[in-house]
Amino acid sequence: MALVRRKPNKIKEGSVVVDIILLVIALILCIITLYPFYFVIIMSISSPSEVAAMNVFWFPKGFNLSSYEVIVKDLKMWWAYSNTLIYVGVGTILNCLMAVLGAYPLTVRNLKGRKWVVAFLLIPMYFGGGLIPSFLLVNKLGLYNTMLAIIIPGMVSIWNIILVRTFFTTIPDGLKESAFIDGASHLQLLFRIIIPISKPILAVIAIYSIVGIWNSWFDALVYLPNEKLHPLQMYLYRVIVQQSVDLKMLSMEDTKNAVATMLSNIQLKYTIIVFTTLPVIFTYPFFQKYFIKGALLGSLKE
Repeated sequence: MALVRRKPNKIKEGSVVVDIILLVIALILCIITLYPFYFVIIMSISSPSEVAAMNVFWFPKGFNLSSYEVIVKDLKMWWAYSNTLIYVGVGTILNCLMAVLGAYPLTVRNLKGRKWVVAFLLIPMYFGGGLIPSFLLVNKLGLYNTMLAIIIPGMVSIWNIILVRTFFTTIPDGLKESAFIDGASHLQLLFRIIIPISKPILAVIAIYSIVGIWNSWFDALVYLPNEKLHPLQMYLYRVIVQQSVDLKMLSMEDTKNAVATMLSNIQLKYTIIVFTTLPVIFTYPFFQKYFIKGALLGSLKE
């Protein structure tokens, strides 16, 4: 009886049972992660009475898009939407620019005191002055109740500077030296050579900035009493938290209308959540090509 010889370099195949178990676990985790957003979506398109009674769990009951119609016709919502686009656009550009300008000098080897500057940056990254000093500073600078109160304080992130600096250290020194031999200055090296090859880490900074600014509402609550300057998340906060109706002070006919309005408002909250979340979700695929690579290189390499 001939013996079957095993190939020494053959990789052992895993167990099919283990693979199935891992796939089931991964599927369960995906369902747990995605269900809250799916729940919000089906609540936003179901019948308002079913939504108010909390009878919607797995599939939409009825079909109603009146809440979406209300949002589309709401000028205050579109005004807040335009404000958010300004905050996100300007804030993201400034975050990327400040991160690059702050990180590049910290990679220059002959810069005196470079290590001390890096150590100094770590202190405010972990310890802050708090809300009151920040409010007093914004007020003294004349930024209170202006768009700059949202943009300027958040345009510098020490965490972003450290990420970009760590990524810049992975760039070969020979590339920099050859640029200097050809007569390039530090600015020319930065903007013509380093930044074009730093798209992965810039994509990471951009997606962090977009998500952070898009979801921000507390700064607007503190610094912007003018509702015309409020971002979209602050509009969502007003709709969800501040809407209330006292039915005891209304007549019978008005009570019926108020009840219908309240039912619509309950569904409206879910609709606004969907409306404000989808743009951020659709933004990620544009950065996905560079996101994982930039995150790994910017955080692990030292």
